[in-house]
Amino acid sequence: MDERQIGAERLRGIDLLRGLVMVLMVIDHVRVFSGISAGGTTPDLFFTRWITHFCAPVFVFLAGTSAWLYSRRHADLSRYLLTRGLLLIVLEFSVIRLAWTFNLDYAHYALAGVIWVIGISMIALALITRLPMRAVLVFGLVVVGAHNLFDAFLGARIGELLDSPWAPLWKLLYLGPAGGPIGIGSLQLHVLYSFVPWVGVMALGFAFAPLLMLPATQRDRWCRSLGFAAIALFIVLRAAQAYGDPRGYGDLGHLPPWLAFVATTKYPASLQFLLMTLGPALALLPWFERRRGPISDALIVIGREPLLFYLLHIPLVHALAIAVSWLRAGQVDPWLFANHPMGAPPPPDAYVWPLWLLYLVFAIATPLLYLACKDYARRRRTVRMQ
Repeated sequence: MDERQIGAERLRGIDLLRGLVMVLMVIDHVRVFSGISAGGTTPDLFFTRWITHFCAPVFVFLAGTSAWLYSRRHADLSRYLLTRGLLLIVLEFSVIRLAWTFNLDYAHYALAGVIWVIGISMIALALITRLPMRAVLVFGLVVVGAHNLFDAFLGARIGELLDSPWAPLWKLLYLGPAGGPIGIGSLQLHVLYSFVPWVGVMALGFAFAPLLMLPATQRDRWCRSLGFAAIALFIVLRAAQAYGDPRGYGDLGHLPPWLAFVATTKYPASLQFLLMTLGPALALLPWFERRRGPISDALIVIGREPLLFYLLHIPLVHALAIAVSWLRAGQVDPWLFANHPMGAPPPPDAYVWPLWLLYLVFAIATPLLYLACKDYARRRRTVRMQ
């Protein structure tokens, strides 16, 4: 198999995996507007949230992989990462913020979400990728593997840090929502995704990418070995409750033990959380490369238009939630125009959806998003051919 054939096959697997996690992401964002709280003590509620945990790790990891693939065709990688990163940050605080809230109260609420952290990590990667590949790999491993060493330090000094002049920087770098919003005058900036450890995840994705150029048998062996090694390490660390997550499963007594075992910490993403999500994704990548059929083809279409899909899906599910509110109550609940997803008050009790309605709206939104991505891809091909 020549390099062109290898490239086509591995791109199919990457696009399919990216498309799958983006579709799963829609479930969680419909959940936001449904009023259903994250997680839950029953399996149906718990796994409605848990399956979406794969989205951010895979999305950020593959952003690093895509950066390396870009570098094979272009000589301006650093400039591309810098400009792309700045664009994503601007979109996060303008268009995406409006899509979440459907209000113009920019002076009082802003959200540093996943698009923000991808953007700032790309800017950092513009510098990191000037290092030798081994140094990029070591950087990623150290950031992802060692950042939970902060847990003991922060646990003892969290109050002191939050009272210090450096508190905003700590929230952006590591604490995330655990540190509370950053006050900038009247503005409340909610940091959902902190810089660490996501910049390490992106660096690992960049360092992983050259393996995709190997012949199929070697590539598959590497993916499965890395994936199953990550899963095994997760099981060992989680069972030992020794390192890699600030909460051991024994600390989650409100959950059944079998749910508590996989209830790892996402904000900031713990080592166990990242092993639990990236491990299966890597192990299954060879399987994704070989999938054929209409569902796989649809996911690939979505996976090849990630930014368009992201920009469209939030206003779409928000608009569908407004339609649901009107159909159920004869009027639109004002809660839908609050500062979602971090600055909104609890939903009115009468507003909260049953779980089946969440999945119904998801089932309506996803085909519409697929059609939009498919039409956009068709238009782009037409322009290139002219």
